[in-house]
Amino acid sequence: MPERVTGQAVTIQFDGQKCIHSRNCVLSLPQVFRANVEGPWIHPDAASPDAVAALAARCPSGAIVVERHDGAPDEQPSGRNVIAVLESGPYAVRGDLQIGGDKALRATLCRCGASKNKPYCDHSHVDVGFSAPGELPPPPSVGDWGEAGPLTVTPLKDGPLKVDGAHEVTSGSGRTNRRAAGCFLCRCGASNNKPYCDGSHRAAGFTSG
Repeated sequence: MPERVTGQAVTIQFDGQKCIHSRNCVLSLPQVFRANVEGPWIHPDAASPDAVAALAARCPSGAIVVERHDGAPDEQPSGRNVIAVLESGPYAVRGDLQIGGDKALRATLCRCGASKNKPYCDHSHVDVGFSAPGELPPPPSVGDWGEAGPLTVTPLKDGPLKVDGAHEVTSGSGRTNRRAAGCFLCRCGASNNKPYCDGSHRAAGFTSG
């Protein structure tokens, strides 16, 4: 279960199962997120509500979510659904997301096939030495943005991530590779057409757990 800590102006929710240990929290606001301490380590009132909310918006995995009690609005979808392909790492997805029935604004999704918390990344790509490019070849054209709306990501059993809804696929550096209304993303780590599925999960014997 996610950990929830309520302060005077904000409540911070932290989901350790989704955390990919980017360390943005402890490096940016060490007074709020105190690493390697005994007892409580999240202190919502140790920084301004704006600073805490801004940090949550930078959390790539969505492990940190902030609810405001000071009258300011909570974070809203940006209006653009973006899937960034990280070098030898996961998909960093942001937008109006529905992932396997769960709503989110950000998530990091496994593409190495080794996560024990599929479809989410749990940093297993480091343990298994997963290697895959994050810089994608520029296509002849990237297409147009579709009508804004939710992005539904459905993990298919023993298969890829089925993506439905207008979205943009980018390299880790932000270069646009494709805009489309749907795609199938490899999550077994074996595709020869990464980041897209080419059916290699069958030959690889991939199981979604």
